Amino acid sequence: QVQLVESGGGLVQAGDSLRLSCTASGRTFSGYVMGWFRQAPGKEREFVGGIRWSDESTYYADSVKGRFTISRDSAKNTVYLQMNSLKPEDTAVYYCAAGRNYVIRTPTSAYAYWGQGTQVTVSS
Repeated sequence: QVQLVESGGGLVQAGDSLRLSCTASGRTFSGYVMGWFRQAPGKEREFVGGIRWSDESTYYADSVKGRFTISRDSAKNTVYLQMNSLKPEDTAVYYCAAGRNYVIRTPTSAYAYWGQGTQVTVSS
């Protein structure tokens, strides 16, 4: 049974940094893409970025490109989302997801497994 557990959320000020973690268990993730999504109140869940487990290639949404970085530690089966220069509009619940995709895809439907989410709040 695949399980994804996010951690690292919190309340920060604009301009601060935060690192989220997603620890995965239940299978090996070679051949998988790990995605980060976020959902603000009243809005749809949106793609933030993703990493292909096999070669660590990454892809980001334009809204976070240059500020957010995704990495993974295969020994710990953990994926990280490093968020720098945070803005109030980054406030959302952040979710980790896993999908058996050859390429990094953005729709939520491309990901079969989801974590419970972690709240990130950025004050101005």
